[in-house]
Amino acid sequence: MTSEQTATRPGSRRLGVAMIGYSFMGRAHSHAWRSAPRFFDLPLAPELTVLVGRSAEAAQAAADQLGWAEAETDWRSAVNREDIDVVDICTPGNTHAEIAAAALAAGKHVLVEKPMANTVAEAESMARAARDAQSRGVQAMVGFTYRRVPAVQLARQLVAQGRIGDVRQVRAQYLQDWLADENSPLSWRLDKEVAGSGALGDIGAHAVDLTTFITGERFAGVSGMLDTFVRERPVAESFRGLHGTAGDQRGPVTVDDAALAMARLESGAPVTLEATRYAWGRKNALRIEVSGTSGALAFDFEDMNVLHLYEANADALTSGFRRILVTEPDHPYLEAWWPPGHGLGYEHSFTHQVVDFVRALASGEQPTPSFEDGLHVQRVLDAVERSAGNSSAWTSVGT
Repeated sequence: MTSEQTATRPGSRRLGVAMIGYSFMGRAHSHAWRSAPRFFDLPLAPELTVLVGRSAEAAQAAADQLGWAEAETDWRSAVNREDIDVVDICTPGNTHAEIAAAALAAGKHVLVEKPMANTVAEAESMARAARDAQSRGVQAMVGFTYRRVPAVQLARQLVAQGRIGDVRQVRAQYLQDWLADENSPLSWRLDKEVAGSGALGDIGAHAVDLTTFITGERFAGVSGMLDTFVRERPVAESFRGLHGTAGDQRGPVTVDDAALAMARLESGAPVTLEATRYAWGRKNALRIEVSGTSGALAFDFEDMNVLHLYEANADALTSGFRRILVTEPDHPYLEAWWPPGHGLGYEHSFTHQVVDFVRALASGEQPTPSFEDGLHVQRVLDAVERSAGNSSAWTSVGT
């Protein structure tokens, strides 16, 4: 066992991890499992035990590169191994429910990437499995990593402290442009059977979760609209077998390209939501602005180390949004990192996710966001889709 595969804290009890999937999210999760115990004092020592992929050769190459001790191609075998304590699911959404249920039944803690599932029915089955597992001391969590950005954590703290008063209104957006070129090739994210939805679930889920996290409220109802701008795209060689369009020049896009919604929180506060992968010039602009009775705050992930705060009782001569550089040791998570002013990056939120997850497991507490939280997000996404299919009629989120 190398130092890349286990934590080094003396006396720590090992936590064997199996990761299913190793592409974009798998790489981010691998980095987090490696780095978390080296920067934070953890009560358990994560061990990168086995990586699972469909191709033996590709999975082994990924395991070697990302620091995993072994590679397998059978996820069922991996989740039933005695040396595995945690199953980390980084696969497309259509596989989440089956893998999570099997892992929980086998007594393994589960971390699953967002969105939790592709349908409400799948998410409900996962939440039931998590409730049953929790009665046996087994925990489950959804990977909404943007919650772990220090500026977002600070935003939640300020709202909870009443610094902006009662929440009156929320504006949440997630803007990207990686599909704005209509000749970008098809991928699994554009196939409804695999991804469940397009911009709505892929990035809109983050806007929904960030709204609930910062405000501490859930959604009551929505009026939604979906649009698909480019209905056919070039079929990449790597996608032909999955899509069943070998030999075709272009294949159908079966998900939404943009999602918009008006909504209300349970308190009655109005929310506007937007998610699109067609916003030229916006690379990863997850934005939220919360206006209250005595102030407001605003965050944009493209400037992720900064939170803007407006307090209405400030001197009128110098009033305005105050730019807070969230890099001080007193800010969330920052005690473990760099001197003030030395900003963090995208990967750090995944490290913080591992830290919070491991600490919750060690204390026997429910890690958050729970599968119940993930189910609520899924119900919001479903309500937006149902509303869009019914002339944007007001649609209850339900419980």
